Amino acid sequence: MTLIAPWPGRRLDLTGHLQRALHEHQQLFAQLHGLSEAIEQTAAQIADTLRRGNKLLLCGNGGSAADAEHFAAELAGRFLHDRPALAAVALSGSGALLSCIGNDYGFEHVFARQVAALGVQGDCLVGLSTSGRSPNLLTAMQEARTRGLTTIGLTGQRDGNLLAEACDHVIAVPHTATARIQEAHGFIVHALCGLIEIQLGHG
Repeated sequence: MTLIAPWPGRRLDLTGHLQRALHEHQQLFAQLHGLSEAIEQTAAQIADTLRRGNKLLLCGNGGSAADAEHFAAELAGRFLHDRPALAAVALSGSGALLSCIGNDYGFEHVFARQVAALGVQGDCLVGLSTSGRSPNLLTAMQEARTRGLTTIGLTGQRDGNLLAEACDHVIAVPHTATARIQEAHGFIVHALCGLIEIQLGHG
């Protein structure tokens, strides 16, 4: 077995790194109370969408793609309660589809093309991006608006955040570090799922 040695001359400070990360996480989560209204309004919008028989489309890149797929799984499957399946589709789930669209039209269109294929008026598109600058999410939001979809953004508070301006509803985590924002997004996704179930009469 080959062991990977630390870089020469670099002292490992594992405890310090862990403590700093925990401190940042705790400080951030103490501020999430300030997002309560935005989270509740977003949950109400999604619940109304699903109650009407419309569907939820979700997209993101990298870790945010994983969060989008997690969100869709909790709704189409179950979260806290046994209840009817809810119509939620993550647009990052097919490698063949993403590579096909990316190859033929460009990566900035991998989500917008799917919105054009699947989205109808009254549906809802959720985009997750820690930076708020992902071109493929911004293009998807533009496509969604032309088709009468409600747009929701889960993002952070970095400079140049265009996603916040492109969406009807925004939940912006008050942090700039990708890891901390994604940790908060995981919590927010669970909070939304619980609120959605309650508003649909399954809580």
